[in-house]
Amino acid sequence: MAMSANPGRPEEGRYEEEERLACGRLLSDVWDAWDTGRTAADPHLASCPHCSAALAELTGLGDAVRRTCAEEPGFPEAATAAVTARVMDLVRLELRPGRPLPLGEPEEDHWIVEATAARLLRAAVDALPGVRAGSCRIAPLDPADPTGPVHVRVEVAASLGRSLPDVADAVRVRIAEAADRDIGIRLGAADVRVVDILEEEDGGSGHGRGGAAL
Repeated sequence: MAMSANPGRPEEGRYEEEERLACGRLLSDVWDAWDTGRTAADPHLASCPHCSAALAELTGLGDAVRRTCAEEPGFPEAATAAVTARVMDLVRLELRPGRPLPLGEPEEDHWIVEATAARLLRAAVDALPGVRAGSCRIAPLDPADPTGPVHVRVEVAASLGRSLPDVADAVRVRIAEAADRDIGIRLGAADVRVVDILEEEDGGSGHGRGGAAL
């Protein structure tokens, strides 16, 4: 089943919906530069007071989430990173309602926003036993072709005792199934990072205990 949405052509929908700073930069672009470590390579970000203020707010939010987790009685210290990543990812989607992603074939001109597709993919991954989805990013596989297949990057936490390569393979299969059957987007590639370990409690629920990356 394919979900149909039509927010307009990709670039049109993006620039109409996103918040633009007083200097002209999109807030989501400033976030992306910080998140990928590219702020030092951009002279504008280093000198612009508007971008600097936006970055201060974003990093301050991350610090506030970490402090809240640390102050919560009984909250596992190792789970803080996973919770912070999930909160910051949700804030990112609020800042950028989502780039339009193509549904079906390019000539059909159907679109779905990234936030909705990411929510559906996270739900599909959460349905796997012993796996919890975190950050989920979706973008065109080829930036020059916004109507082509998409590239999905998802972070997960997995139960103790499971082979991490097996977890990653299972997540990729589930993403491919959900992308094709439940959403209708064409998946070009899927990257999976296991970033935390779930401690099994009460038949399957758990808290993070340490981290592991794949």
